[in-house]
Amino acid sequence: MVYFTDTSINFQRSVWVLSIISGDRTGRLMQYDPSTKKVTVLLKGLAFPNGVALTKDKSFLLLAETGTLKILRLWLRGPKSNALELFAQLVGFPDNVKRNNNGEFWVAINNGRGRSISRTLLGDPVGAKFDEEGNVLEVLDGEDSTAALLQSVSEVEEHNGKLWIGSVENSYVGVGLF
Repeated sequence: MVYFTDTSINFQRSVWVLSIISGDRTGRLMQYDPSTKKVTVLLKGLAFPNGVALTKDKSFLLLAETGTLKILRLWLRGPKSNALELFAQLVGFPDNVKRNNNGEFWVAINNGRGRSISRTLLGDPVGAKFDEEGNVLEVLDGEDSTAALLQSVSEVEEHNGKLWIGSVENSYVGVGLF
């Protein structure tokens, strides 16, 4: 199965800010079955869903709901199958979820760095790593001098001992040893 999101029925991705500001809740989580070539809507009424990652054992997936600053967990198997629950409440806009080889998850956090909403009482996180239980294992702080140039972070991925950081708005790829 392939899982993916459609951020809005009403707004194109290029006007994502309007979707967020308007409170649009027409986003969807969908599943594509390659064997039948059929797409099924699993969840609808989401506020700018923007990123999906499946656990190693495929028991649940994590979904970034950017419009509500949440990471949601949808159980796919087991006694909680089809149950949707809060996995994490963030201090910025989640933008993508990536699983590493250890089964942990990195979430890019876009706080609008360089804009008026960039600073929160909890610092300036641009990424966070979670375990499967939702515990925060690490925070990539945008106030740290090594991350000071990161703006509009939309991708954080751990691969082969390196942390890859990207942006959909700015032309950079940051790579750090991890």
